[in-house]
Amino acid sequence: MLKDGEKGVIRQRGKEDIYAIAPHLPCGVVKPVQLRKLADVAEKYDVSELKITSAARIAIIGISEDDVDGVWKDLDMDPGFATGLCVRSIKACPGIKYCRLAKQDSMEMGMKLDQTYHGMVLPSKMKMGVSGCKIQCAENCIKDISLYGTQNGWTLQIGGNGSARPRLADIFVEDLSFDAAEEMVAKVVDYYRENSKRERMGRMVDRLGLDTIKQALIG
Repeated sequence: MLKDGEKGVIRQRGKEDIYAIAPHLPCGVVKPVQLRKLADVAEKYDVSELKITSAARIAIIGISEDDVDGVWKDLDMDPGFATGLCVRSIKACPGIKYCRLAKQDSMEMGMKLDQTYHGMVLPSKMKMGVSGCKIQCAENCIKDISLYGTQNGWTLQIGGNGSARPRLADIFVEDLSFDAAEEMVAKVVDYYRENSKRERMGRMVDRLGLDTIKQALIG
């Protein structure tokens, strides 16, 4: 029996030898050829169904253990990190490329963060979101680290958590340029890696205090 994460699988309830996989689709963007491939592979291996996940992945559900390697070979796609102590898929709204309300390019920022952090091993799991405006369609308020756009730049929030012990994110710093926002996210991730006690970002913020972290990273 495979463990969660081994060969990119997600164990399914009630059946020890049946799994799901969730190929990585950066920021939920998928090309027509990838959709066709997903459908073709699902039909070839007679899986039960496909599921669009809350993290904007497309999970293939109902794969037997014997078929896992073949499915990945036929898909020729990277696994999405859906389990484990790491950075999960970055969630991003359409941003200024598509949305009339957006103030900043959330897709470009989201792709940058995805390239840097997706799958990065950390003391606990971490979720990130990027929204083009303060409406926050990427659910910034319940992400460990998130950015949303305003007319003046990017606002960075930290400490959100939508788990069994929910916590709304705190505004950490505002009016950042694109490059400055990237740099500040890197500083927050490094600080979290060094100071977390295997807890989510919000629990670390509650334990140390938001002002303490601001003083360390902003001054």
